Amino acid sequence: MSVTEPLGARIEGPSPAMAVAVDIVKRAVWVVPVALVISAGFWGADGVWSTMYGLAIVVINFLLAGWMLAVTGRIGAAAMGAAALFGFLLRLGLIMVAVLAVRNAPWVELVPLGLTIIVTHLLLLFWELRHVSASLAFPGLKPGPTPNPYLPVRDRTDETVGSDSGTVRSDHP
Repeated sequence: MSVTEPLGARIEGPSPAMAVAVDIVKRAVWVVPVALVISAGFWGADGVWSTMYGLAIVVINFLLAGWMLAVTGRIGAAAMGAAALFGFLLRLGLIMVAVLAVRNAPWVELVPLGLTIIVTHLLLLFWELRHVSASLAFPGLKPGPTPNPYLPVRDRTDETVGSDSGTVRSDHP
């Protein structure tokens, strides 16, 4: 009789963590112009450069987190748990090194850099909460809406031009 260890279970298939990370990066595209305009208004060109650097740090951090969980999930659940815990510490260290590496550069404004890193992380995480499924049936992102096969479907080819009532037809006999 073979007994499987739950800590040794491997995760097969596409990684929900990587899908969430990519979705967060897609949302970051909407944050970039707003952050740059605010930064330019308060700190000028140096603030814009600092904000862009901070945004790059945030995007790389989310992608690195998703990648680490995707890779270690294929190894096993224990490896994925270790990557989640120690990967967080590693990524915090990388953020610290990235900031310390440029802190004395002439183009760096530390206030917009720090605000960008903190606020953007939190903003993107809270924004993503609305789109993540909290179900084991659909790990990762919530599935898109699917049409109900039992409801009538409006067929655009059956509509008459200039008529207020469109033709409704059912796909079922």
